[in-house]
Amino acid sequence: MYKVAEANQYVVKTGFGVDDIQVCKKCMVWPGQTAQYFDVTPHNFELSLHAMSVEKLEFLLPAVMTIGPKIELPSLVKYARLMTGRTKSNVPELVKGIIEGETRVIAAGMSMEEIFKDRKAFKENIIRNVQSELDHFGLYCYNTNIKSLQDTPGSEYFSYMRMKTQEGAVNQAKIDVADARFKGDVGEKEKVGMTRQEVGRIEADTVIYENEKKAAISQANARLEARRAEFDRQVETAKIEAKQASSTRQIELQRDYEEKRQLAETERLRADVVAKWKAEYEVGVQKANTELYNQQRKADAELFKKQQEAEGMFITASKAAEAQMKKADAYLYEKQKEAEAISEVMAAQANGLKMLVGAFNGDTNAALNYLMVERGTFQAMAKENANAIKGLNPKITVWNQDGKAQSNPIADIYKSLPPLIDTVREQTGISPPTWLANMTPNANEIAKSQTLVNGKA
Repeated sequence: MYKVAEANQYVVKTGFGVDDIQVCKKCMVWPGQTAQYFDVTPHNFELSLHAMSVEKLEFLLPAVMTIGPKIELPSLVKYARLMTGRTKSNVPELVKGIIEGETRVIAAGMSMEEIFKDRKAFKENIIRNVQSELDHFGLYCYNTNIKSLQDTPGSEYFSYMRMKTQEGAVNQAKIDVADARFKGDVGEKEKVGMTRQEVGRIEADTVIYENEKKAAISQANARLEARRAEFDRQVETAKIEAKQASSTRQIELQRDYEEKRQLAETERLRADVVAKWKAEYEVGVQKANTELYNQQRKADAELFKKQQEAEGMFITASKAAEAQMKKADAYLYEKQKEAEAISEVMAAQANGLKMLVGAFNGDTNAALNYLMVERGTFQAMAKENANAIKGLNPKITVWNQDGKAQSNPIADIYKSLPPLIDTVREQTGISPPTWLANMTPNANEIAKSQTLVNGKA
């Protein structure tokens, strides 16, 4: 069911799928949910409170308060809980109880004089305290009207207070009338005296002012006569000075006239000479301009010719440079190809040497000996050594350390081969094959032996 509340109503819904309660103007009510309407129209609560002041004096406080729910969602939720269910009929009693309790508490803390004279503060205290309690139920005090305080049966406090107030007002009115009359009579006399004083002061000030003005006029007349005499003297002096200045000026003008006349004559003669020189100068300038123009034309022709020759040389040089660049590119391409071929050959040789060393199980000496044998290096060395000593027929005598001749020189030659082979290996890094010599040299024997060649030690 779809429920819609009226303008002065709200709908409160609870049940399945709703946490706590839901307050809204319109909603859909599903099975397992319940919904009720509640009114938010404020109500007037008329009370006649029986209170007691701090002096233990009783009095009646008639009041009318307009209280209703506060139109805010949190306050409406609180009010909805109060207005639905069984507590709905207890709301008026609850509100009246709050008002009576807070009013009695406030009245108990004030004297009758304070309550009677400062009714505005009493009313504000009641509204503030009552509203703080109504906030717990979502209610709001829209208006509070406290009527005249009344006496309880057997008490005439407020009657006497009213009488006192009335008598005080009448007496105060009489005092105010007498005070007004007093102020009127005294004020009238004061105003008359002040008028006379002001008139006398003004007349005296007027006489003083007139006398001061007369003295000022006399002084002004004296200053005027003095200024007039001074002016006449200055006029006469000015006339004399003007006459002398006129004569002096006439002499100066005559002198200036003669000087300017002489200058004009000089300028005329100068103009004649200058005109002649100027004509000659203009003729010379024309001739020079003609010669300059001819030279410029000739220079332009030479420049054009040089430019044509330079352009031709530039074109030739450009073609030659282009041909040279092509030739250089071809040469570079050829060298790049040769370098690539050499690189490939070297890479192939490196791979071959790597495979050869691998075939000898990593023995580089064995691989080197194999290459020397395969390429005939040892044969070439033997042949060159034979050619070197061919036809020499040397005489070799071997002496030992004791100075005695050896009877077996061939044995001594073979003994000298191991140190020789060791020297060759240290200097060239080449080791002979194992079949040529496999003897470990003895350092002591090498130090003691000495070979003699051609009879020299």
